[in-house]
Amino acid sequence: MQEGTSKRVLVTGAAGFLGSHLCDKLLALGYSVTGLDNLFTGRMVNLQEAMTKPNFRFFKHDVVEPFDGQFDQIYHLACPASPPFYQADPISTSKTAFIGTLNMLELARDCQARFFLASTSEIYGDPLVHPQVESYRGNVNPIGPRACYDEGKRIGESLAFDFQRFHGTDICVARVFNTYGPRMNPADGRVVSNFVVQALKGEDITIYGGGEQTRSFCYYEDLLNGFILLMDHEGFSGPVNLGNPNEFTIRELADQVLEITGATSKLVMREMPVDDPKRRKPNIDLAKESLGWSPQVPLRDGLENTIEHFRKVLELDQ
Repeated sequence: MQEGTSKRVLVTGAAGFLGSHLCDKLLALGYSVTGLDNLFTGRMVNLQEAMTKPNFRFFKHDVVEPFDGQFDQIYHLACPASPPFYQADPISTSKTAFIGTLNMLELARDCQARFFLASTSEIYGDPLVHPQVESYRGNVNPIGPRACYDEGKRIGESLAFDFQRFHGTDICVARVFNTYGPRMNPADGRVVSNFVVQALKGEDITIYGGGEQTRSFCYYEDLLNGFILLMDHEGFSGPVNLGNPNEFTIRELADQVLEITGATSKLVMREMPVDDPKRRKPNIDLAKESLGWSPQVPLRDGLENTIEHFRKVLELDQ
């Protein structure tokens, strides 16, 4: 991607954690960026910097309704991504995943834009294959409380590849693994934000299950570099795993958060949620080979930056 070029880019979910950082990154590259968000989970505070840029426009808009415009690239990120939010209104989540993706694909088809779908590692469910490779078809409960999101992303992928086959739409699909960093919503219920906020407030740290389940945590800057490399690799559709292959137990994550914050919080065990994956680790060979991408930020460095961000957020809230 060349700096100073003037591609017209649409970002859905623009006021979210990842969407807002993506807008900032694209604006810094000289792109003309339009952001959409219905602000169900997104927050305008995340777009403070973007809103000062003359080449940025924002519309409060729900992607379940069509949107018109002329774009060269469409990054489709819109969808609640944390269990408390997507389970709060599962029917709305399913509509966003299906109708919202359909609307954005139709826009991409009409504009002849390259379309990027932010899919998820959740399409693998509670995996029986470890680490997860793109050819693995998953172990998903289609009627469980997480299905609105898991199956929603699976139908999103299906739609994208059907548009490629039937309309020649230029698509690419990223399967995003656990990602963290500044601008995460303190109340989003994801493990990194939960642990950091609880530690900084001196509260007990809640661990679901015995803490031996694993996750692989990717810092947001690494992930967004992967997004842009994938979008710019025209003709390559994926799907491709984007995540950090370094695997940690939830207990190890809690220990690192406690060490960095200096908190004396106790660890409190709770029952594992229904269908929560026991192990999660991406195989990123395809991303390495096709995109030349691999994450660079160690977990401790990323956690230090994230904790510093949350310290400031919590101070402002007092």
